[in-house]
Amino acid sequence: MEAVIPNSPTVAFRYTSFRYFVLTRFLSTTASEMQSVAIAWQVYNLTHRPMDLGFVGLAQFLPGILLFLVAGHVADRVSRIKILVTCYCVFAMCSAALFWFSWQGITSVYPVYAVLLVNGATRAFNWPAGQAFLPRLVPAEHFPNAVTWNSSIFQGATLCGPILGGILYGVSPTLVYFLSALAYFLALFSTSRIQVSGAQAKAAGFSPDTVLEGFRYIFDNKLILGSISLDLFAVFLGGAVALLPVYARDILKVDTVGLGILRSAPGLGAILTAIFLAYKPLKKRAGKTMLVAVALFGVFTIVFGVSRTLPVSVLALAMVGATDMVSVVVRHIVTQLAVPDDMRGRISAVNMIFIGTSNEVGQFESGLTAQWMGTVPAVIAGGVGTILIVILWWYLFPKLRDVDRLVAE
Repeated sequence: MEAVIPNSPTVAFRYTSFRYFVLTRFLSTTASEMQSVAIAWQVYNLTHRPMDLGFVGLAQFLPGILLFLVAGHVADRVSRIKILVTCYCVFAMCSAALFWFSWQGITSVYPVYAVLLVNGATRAFNWPAGQAFLPRLVPAEHFPNAVTWNSSIFQGATLCGPILGGILYGVSPTLVYFLSALAYFLALFSTSRIQVSGAQAKAAGFSPDTVLEGFRYIFDNKLILGSISLDLFAVFLGGAVALLPVYARDILKVDTVGLGILRSAPGLGAILTAIFLAYKPLKKRAGKTMLVAVALFGVFTIVFGVSRTLPVSVLALAMVGATDMVSVVVRHIVTQLAVPDDMRGRISAVNMIFIGTSNEVGQFESGLTAQWMGTVPAVIAGGVGTILIVILWWYLFPKLRDVDRLVAE
């Protein structure tokens, strides 16, 4: 079976704009990853409770749940460039606020949670606008490679960001937040340089029918539903990354640099896999490959959970990132080119809830289960749960399982 993907509207392949787009992605993701290391370590140092690491994820997840329908519709009605520029400006101000709190000697986690709520609300608008924007930079025949290279740049940032964050945090947490704010401002400038030929297709006016159209489209398309929901449960159950500060400090006995290395390991595995897939795209059995990769994601999560040495933990996390990248590439190709331009914002907003915010929900779930069960049992249980989900999805979504090639119509 082929996953037939219709062509998007013909748009000139503006290489310069695509470069600006991936540069923006690199800068903003590096800033976010640096900041995440600093926030996690700072919060855990203040409270020494895994549950508070879960609240870090929850504070970023709740705004997305409340705003994703509106954000998706806005992305289909308003210039996506303007949305992205505004979002990066707010991200920079959030980093500046964290810089100020740290500079003043923060003693409570509540100001951090308040900033994370604003950050989460901003991301609710940034995600669908950014995801829906990429297909307009490249024609359909180049889109699979564009997705892979964009993912490579993203994973490169997830590799560099945590290491930089860990090293810089050892100097001063204020330095991490200052450089994060600077990177966001540079991302804002880079975004403002992007140009796209042709007018953006726009959705009809705001109404319950148009707002919910993305849900209907996904639930009517079992291939998209299966790929998105599979990743949702895998990320939700396999959220071991949320507990890395606990592993670094209490189990592996390493410092902030060690935490940065652990945080960057999934990015290393992912970027190597993305580069490999850019040169050797999936040409057959894409659906089965995706399902097997997610099952291995669960297996390596278990390996990380039981590890007591830094090299084994880093290797396991690298394999977690590598297997996750296979799923990401297949899912992105399907969910972006399989929908018309005037619906991409709403589809991406629903995708954000299924995938984007599942990271934060998974972070909250990991913190909660670690508080109840203990850190190691929580991670192992998440890995086992991921494997069980793959087995169930194998039979529930035969269209996903039987996808052979991803091709443009």
